[in-house]
Amino acid sequence: MRRGASALAAIGALLALTLQATPASADSGGSAPSRDVPRAAQANAADHWSAERMRAATPVEELLDLGARATDRAAQEVRRGAELKVPPQAPENGAMALPEPGGPWSGGGDVVQTSGRVFFKFNGKDSSCSGNSVTSDNGSTVITAGHCVKYQGSWHTDWVFVPGYHDGEAPHGKWTAAKTLTTPQWEASEDMNFDVGAAVVNPLDGKKLADVVGSQGLSFNADYNTTMYSFGFPAADPYDGEKLIYCSGTSFQDVLLTKDHGLSCNMTGGSSGGPWFTEFDEATGTGLQSSVNSFGYVFLPDTMFGPYFGAEAQALYESAQAG
Repeated sequence: MRRGASALAAIGALLALTLQATPASADSGGSAPSRDVPRAAQANAADHWSAERMRAATPVEELLDLGARATDRAAQEVRRGAELKVPPQAPENGAMALPEPGGPWSGGGDVVQTSGRVFFKFNGKDSSCSGNSVTSDNGSTVITAGHCVKYQGSWHTDWVFVPGYHDGEAPHGKWTAAKTLTTPQWEASEDMNFDVGAAVVNPLDGKKLADVVGSQGLSFNADYNTTMYSFGFPAADPYDGEKLIYCSGTSFQDVLLTKDHGLSCNMTGGSSGGPWFTEFDEATGTGLQSSVNSFGYVFLPDTMFGPYFGAEAQALYESAQAG
């Protein structure tokens, strides 16, 4: 992938180009589609991900077989309800660049440990995405992209979340998924407007994820065109997946094929599922998660898009935090 072919190589190159408009078919309500991970698989997942395997994992975007994805399905409308904000759970640093089209995060704060890499097997191959710990009733919820939990009818296996990942290290442990979930629209037709996923992770050493690394707040049904910060672990050239990267600036609404947020950002494959924040405080590294890294158009370099967190994303979150 050329550096100019912005963000999320494969999933931006073809998937966005083949997205067309069709009548809504999936029910917007109800529980989120999910997969309960067998206990034996949960026990084996953490052991599978050695430092060598984590460093060598392929960004999932490079493994997605999008050649067969020309569809006549149409993008569904994201439902907007009343605005909801979930505050974060509880370091002072100098101001970071704003806007920033892509650079290492050196500001410290909570985001360094709530965000992390996601590792899993897709079609038998070791792969990676990004994710983030969010405030939840169960204290064990990770938000990521839909294609980071399920793609082309197949749920990913050996799924683990590694918060605070850097340079092959798992400073806060490897958290195995007990359940992975996505939106009904992603499950039914992989509609990019609803490319949101979640995982409920098992306790580690008797502790819950949020108790160890904290958790970020969330915002649903918020406004477009606002200051946003995006984080992730891009692993495709020119990045290597070993450090937390961020972009920041004023977001805009996609007017081409989706209703997604857009942001100037040069992150590449492997950053999928990383959090987007509104009301982000650089001094504390906390904010309200309002989207995830999802895709980029190949003809629009250095621009990332993330799904609008409307009623469907909120329903997914509610299902996950009740798990």
